[in-house]
Amino acid sequence: MKSIRQLTVLFLCTLVLFGFLYPVLIWGIGRLTPHNANGRPITLNGRIVGYENIGQLFTGSDYFHGRPSASDYNADPSAATNYGPTNPILLKDIHERIDTLISENQGITAKNIPSDLVTSSGSGLDPDISPQGAYLQVARVAKNRGLPESKVLDLVKQHIKGPLFGFLGPSRVNVLKLNIALDKVKPESP
Repeated sequence: MKSIRQLTVLFLCTLVLFGFLYPVLIWGIGRLTPHNANGRPITLNGRIVGYENIGQLFTGSDYFHGRPSASDYNADPSAATNYGPTNPILLKDIHERIDTLISENQGITAKNIPSDLVTSSGSGLDPDISPQGAYLQVARVAKNRGLPESKVLDLVKQHIKGPLFGFLGPSRVNVLKLNIALDKVKPESP
């Protein structure tokens, strides 16, 4: 009987600690951060068009495309595919993405394509791509927008963010912010 009582007390303490106190503490810390843990919304003309830290789908040939999503850019079930590197489904998806990139972006080869353009991130919602992934798309975007490649390339360079604190992680480009800036650039008249 003593063991049951001890297990019940341990269960209740653990339930209160990890089922209530810990989530409330983390929620409280989040409320103290900038944007109050609300996903860093990006607004245009008073309307939320996306979130800085959540990837979204861009399919138009006149936009930069982000990283593939294992959850179809739905934040509710965010997750990776959980396929191993030799899984036939994952390999098929990667080869299809490579073929799509080659057909959409003239002059590139599979060797030029960075992995972030053909694999999804751990959350499936990565908002950033590598600078190499953005550079690869410059010619397509410039052509479809009627802009000089140099202007689009300058825009990409302006949106490259270095590693966090100067040394944590790789350089990156936020696709939503880049595409918003791109929409503000007017095509040059002939």
